[in-house]
Amino acid sequence: MSSQGKKNDAKQEKIVEMFDDIAPTYDTANRVMSMGIDKSWRRKACDLSYEFSASTSINKIVDVACGTGDMMEFWRDRAEKSGIALGEIVGIDPSNGMVDVARKKYPKFNYKIAKATELPLPDEDADILSITYGIRNVVEREEALLEFHRVLKKDGLVVILEFMKNENPSLIAKIMNFYTNKILPKVGGFISKNLEAYEYLPNSIEDFSTVTNMQKELENAGFEMLYTKSFSMDISTLLIARKK
Repeated sequence: MSSQGKKNDAKQEKIVEMFDDIAPTYDTANRVMSMGIDKSWRRKACDLSYEFSASTSINKIVDVACGTGDMMEFWRDRAEKSGIALGEIVGIDPSNGMVDVARKKYPKFNYKIAKATELPLPDEDADILSITYGIRNVVEREEALLEFHRVLKKDGLVVILEFMKNENPSLIAKIMNFYTNKILPKVGGFISKNLEAYEYLPNSIEDFSTVTNMQKELENAGFEMLYTKSFSMDISTLLIARKK
């Protein structure tokens, strides 16, 4: 392994350890900080994805960086609401701590411990693959997108919800950035007793990709963009792409 590869592995491992540490208080901190607004973004992602799939029967959905499992519940509930017969939902995350919480909350789902770049699934296995507020925590992102392409069936969908770096922030966006960077870390740090973790999260947004670059990376990995939309003063962005 190259020296850069070793550095990337060490960086990824440190991120995983951070999530292991904050796993017990992660849900509480998220609900307080987001005030529940993330639920509307998740519903929108599921509903639009089901519309794009145009199928009344879906065999498998894979949720990468599944964390404590909330997105998996949305996939299940929105399928029921839309009259879609949904088979297996698989959650994959490198953090044992986060998955332990998910298993307690949602014991009927299936879980695997693995990195986004090394999904323990065969080729062309999933109809939909989602990653919700997790792609910016993947150090080797381009490799992960290629891996997503590998495990999706032809015409399968990749669904990304993420806090993207704002290319041209408005005044309101700058105010929100101040809130995200200065206020929320203190709230999350107080609840979790891990200030460093919640200082990392807003910093990871600033270090992350722009929407335009993310679209290009998806296209380079073999996907066709279907939908891009930013919500709530550009706080959160939804991207849906189809495997060519």
